[in-house]
Amino acid sequence: MQDHYTDTIFYQVELTAKYCKLLGAQVFEQFNVGITVEEFSVLDTLISQQELCQRDLAKLILKDRANTGKLLDSLEKKGLISRKLAIKNNRPVKIIDITESGRKKVADATDKIRPHYHIIKDRINNSDLARVGDLLKELREILQDSLKIQI
Repeated sequence: MQDHYTDTIFYQVELTAKYCKLLGAQVFEQFNVGITVEEFSVLDTLISQQELCQRDLAKLILKDRANTGKLLDSLEKKGLISRKLAIKNNRPVKIIDITESGRKKVADATDKIRPHYHIIKDRINNSDLARVGDLLKELREILQDSLKIQI
């Protein structure tokens, strides 16, 4: 067992996540993407998952409903999403739809940041990168089983 938290895998993952978040913010600002990394993550999630309400989205992006609501309000003001009233599990909810402008924004952002992403990705062997991704997914699933998230 390690003597210090800073010697654990948990700290290494946390520190790496912070670096990724800072780098993402810098790249998005540098290339004047027009949305934040968090907004991009929401839009990308909405492209890959249809018929989401705010609560479902919050669970996927690991944000509380209040912060998720703020992100959605910002995206709606920018015309990148729309919300429509629907019934889900016998409850009225607002289903989030990504607009055509939102899809275009994701495509434009991806085109702008992809070269920078590849500069970093190219410095790591592809098989090592895949292995790290698999290990992180496995760790996340183990943590998820142990965690009680209330969103």
